[in-house]
Amino acid sequence: MKKLNKKYADLLHQASIATGRKEAVGLLLKAANLQTKFDDNGYIAINPLFSIDKIEEIKIELSRYIKEVTPNVPDHHIFYENKDDKTSIKQLQQMFTYDDYFKELIENSPIREVAEIVLREKAEPKNLQFFNKPPGIGKPTPPHQDGYYFMLKKHNAVTCWLALEKVDEENGCIHYVKGSHKSEYRPHGRSNVLGFSQGITDFGNDEDKKNTVSFPGEPGTFLIHNAKTIHWAEGNKSQTRTRKALGFIYYGESAEINQEAHDAYQEKLRKEMKEKNLI
Repeated sequence: MKKLNKKYADLLHQASIATGRKEAVGLLLKAANLQTKFDDNGYIAINPLFSIDKIEEIKIELSRYIKEVTPNVPDHHIFYENKDDKTSIKQLQQMFTYDDYFKELIENSPIREVAEIVLREKAEPKNLQFFNKPPGIGKPTPPHQDGYYFMLKKHNAVTCWLALEKVDEENGCIHYVKGSHKSEYRPHGRSNVLGFSQGITDFGNDEDKKNTVSFPGEPGTFLIHNAKTIHWAEGNKSQTRTRKALGFIYYGESAEINQEAHDAYQEKLRKEMKEKNLI
C-alpha cells in the first residue's frame, strides 16, 4: 500500500493541473496501473480517494439523512441490529432514490468514473448503501459474491466501498480472496444475517486461506471489486467504535439482469424478513 501511495504522491502535481476531474482520475489510475491490478486481483484500493474534508461533509449529510429521511423510508430499505433500538442501524438501502445529495454522489463523482474505467463502459448506478457495525453487536458479514444476489444473465458489475472512519481487524475491515473473480460463482445458501441473505457454503478451503487479503484503512479509503470477487468481514469486536462505510453498486451498460428472478427473490426475502419480525 505504501508503494502505491507513493505513486499517487508522485502524480499529484500532474493531476492538479489536469483539465477536468475525469482526466485527473484517469492519470492516477493509468499511472498506477490499477486497471491491470483490478483485472488480475478482482479488486483495487485507492487510499484515499476523497479528502478528510469531503469525508466529513459526507458524514454530516449522512447524519441529516438518518434524522430527516429515514422516518419516511420503507422498512425493507432500513435494517437494524436490534429492531427495537433505532440507534442500531446496520444498513440503509437505495439512498440515492430518496435524497438529492446522495444521488449526486453516486451519479457525478470520481466513484462513478473509477467504476467506468474498470468496467470499460458506461456505469449505471444501481444502489447506494450505508453499512454500519455497531460497537460490540455488529455481526460478521458472511463470505459471499455480490453478483450472486444480482442475478445477471450477462455479468459486468462492480461494488465500491468507501470507509467513513478508521477500519481494522477489530471493528471489521473487508477481506478479499484474490483472483476469485476468475472462477464461476461458488454455491451459496441462506446465511440468516440480515442484509446479507446468502453466504458461500463451501468457504474456507486452502486456496481461500492462501489468497485472503485484508484491507484496514483510514477514513477515505476506497475499495472497488468485481461482483464475482469473494469478500467478507468479521463482526465488530470493539466496545466503543462503530464501523461506518458507504457502498456503491454499478452495472456496466452491457449487463443483462434476469429481472423476473431478481424481483421474485426480493419479494420472497421481504416476506420472510417480515415473518421473522426483522423489518
